[in-house]
Amino acid sequence: SLFQVICIVVMATLVAAPLRLVSSAVRALNPLRSRKGGGRDDDVVIEYDDAYEQDQQEFNLSEYEHLAAPFPIVDERDAKTPDAWVKRHPDLVRLTGKHPFNVEAQLPQLIDYGWVSPVNLHFVRNHGAVPVLKWSEHTITVKGNVDKIITVTMDELASMRTITFPCFMACAGNRRKEQNQIKQSIGFNWGPCAVGNTYWTGVPLREVLKKAGVTKPGPGRRFVCFAGPQKELPRSYENQQGGPGSYGSSIDMETALDPSCDVILAIKQNGKELHPDHGYPVRLLLPGYIGGRTVKWLTEIEVTDKESDNFYHFNDNRVLPPMVDAEKANAEKWWFKPEYIINNLNINGAIAYPWHNELVDVERKSYTLKGYAYSGGGRKIIRVEVSLDQGMSWRLAPFFTEEKPRWAAGSSGDRAKHWCWFLWELDVTVSEMAEAKEIIFRAWDQSQNSMPERPTWNVMGMLNNPWYRVRVHKEGSMLRFEHPTQAGPDKEEGWMVNMANKAGGHLNWGWGGSGTPAAA
Repeated sequence: SLFQVICIVVMATLVAAPLRLVSSAVRALNPLRSRKGGGRDDDVVIEYDDAYEQDQQEFNLSEYEHLAAPFPIVDERDAKTPDAWVKRHPDLVRLTGKHPFNVEAQLPQLIDYGWVSPVNLHFVRNHGAVPVLKWSEHTITVKGNVDKIITVTMDELASMRTITFPCFMACAGNRRKEQNQIKQSIGFNWGPCAVGNTYWTGVPLREVLKKAGVTKPGPGRRFVCFAGPQKELPRSYENQQGGPGSYGSSIDMETALDPSCDVILAIKQNGKELHPDHGYPVRLLLPGYIGGRTVKWLTEIEVTDKESDNFYHFNDNRVLPPMVDAEKANAEKWWFKPEYIINNLNINGAIAYPWHNELVDVERKSYTLKGYAYSGGGRKIIRVEVSLDQGMSWRLAPFFTEEKPRWAAGSSGDRAKHWCWFLWELDVTVSEMAEAKEIIFRAWDQSQNSMPERPTWNVMGMLNNPWYRVRVHKEGSMLRFEHPTQAGPDKEEGWMVNMANKAGGHLNWGWGGSGTPAAA
């Protein structure tokens, strides 16, 4: 009857209303909503709620702007290079000669500045000359599988909503020189200071993609590719993403659109416009990722169904198994195996004090050990340990950060993002240092990742993160400390370098060589 139909409609409405309220409440708590796609893309597709925004922390960047200032004059070593116009700090250790510019600071000098690093002592990785770009002329083209191709000027980009937060960055080759003492990799000799921790300001990538009509992953929209200027570099593939001579890479669309991944197009560092070596006028910033994915002098963004096919996306930033050398990697196409790509940083760190060849009087009462630790993917450092008896026992070292966890409370696990390094200190007596053969450091992150006791060699020498060991030598009334290596091709010193030299040039651990990292 009509009365029964009316009763059924009313009951359905009464039941559905609270369900809609519950659904809205759940959606408010979980703004990453999923639905099923169709066809070959029947996996979960994530939609991102515009309301999902973190309460922005307020940072007084004026107190750090002096740390953004370039060195006042051009280094004379650059006078006859294509970079003769770029002002650089003369204390930076040059790892590949005068040009291209690949440098790191001496670790104690960087640590002495504290938690926020000066831009002019931040590590630099350049594959070629720094392009001469003007703010008024530079643009970013967003193309590919988008609703509309757009070209964004720098003024247009700067007029969009920006966010600011502190973020650590490290080269995947940090500490590579240790690997090169075991067996020569295809990379140059980074020491333990291919790092920097600064404030970054930029426009969220997802907001730029939204202008091109991209708001969610889907068919043809699996990756976002990035590239710098064309004809910047000598090597490239024919018809590669980004064009000839460009440096390019890519990330998955889910990371690009996830607000909690904090992917931005950065236009400022420590409150001022980017230094030319760091990507002026705009670069990609990928918190928690290796530096090699953070494309500088960003010119092109392309939405695709597959990862970037740029030469440098495939032929750089991989960790291959130790039995794969360069010849085998090329012959058997190991560079193209997707499981060996590096994206997130691994856990790592080093000792800054005592520094290499530092002398300490044995009559001195106490000494403060200092260093840094970091992990990738937003994972927090939860433990720093130091051993003075070759790893038989460990003591906890106090550590600190000035960063508040982003996006969630500190106890929220992987949703709470920690993008910065942690500095640590430990007071010890000089008498116990005098009894030690070496000082050893290791760290742990919230996923219980730790630094291994021994290194594992790989052909690119990347993500090297064994225990950091500083030898202790008693010389009369003084203690002298010896680090494993010193950054640069001309620094033939360090306990690991000395061991390699005695072994004929390389330690060959894993290839019949003798000895161990532990002090004899």
